[in-house]
Amino acid sequence: QVHLVESGGGLVQTGGSLRLSCAASESISSIITISWHRQAPGKQRELVAVTRTVPRTTTYADFVKGRFTISRDNAKNTVYLQMNGLKPEDTADYYCYINQAGRGYWGQGTRVTVSS
Repeated sequence: QVHLVESGGGLVQTGGSLRLSCAASESISSIITISWHRQAPGKQRELVAVTRTVPRTTTYADFVKGRFTISRDNAKNTVYLQMNGLKPEDTADYYCYINQAGRGYWGQGTRVTVSS
C-alpha cells in the first residue's frame, strides 16, 4: 500500500505563489499517471493537473492553464504542483492521486487559502 503525503499549502495573497509537494512512501518511477486534484468547500473534487510518462505529457484544467505546473522527481518519489498567480477561487484542499496496479491512492490533502 502506497502512502502519499501532501505538503506546502498555506495562506497566500492574491497573485502569490505556492509549491505543493506529494511525497510517496515508495518508488513512483513505474507509475505512469500521477495527478493533482482539489476540493473547495461545498464543491466536488476536481482534476487540476496530470503528468504521464507514457506518453510523456502534462495536462491542465482550463482554470489553471498558464499558472500551475505539475512535475515529478522520481529520485525523490515526489510530485510537485507549482502554483503561480493564485486567485481566491483557487482556495481548496489539494490532493495528489496515483493508480498503482489497479488501485487508487489519495493523500490526506493540503489546504490552500488565497486571500483577496
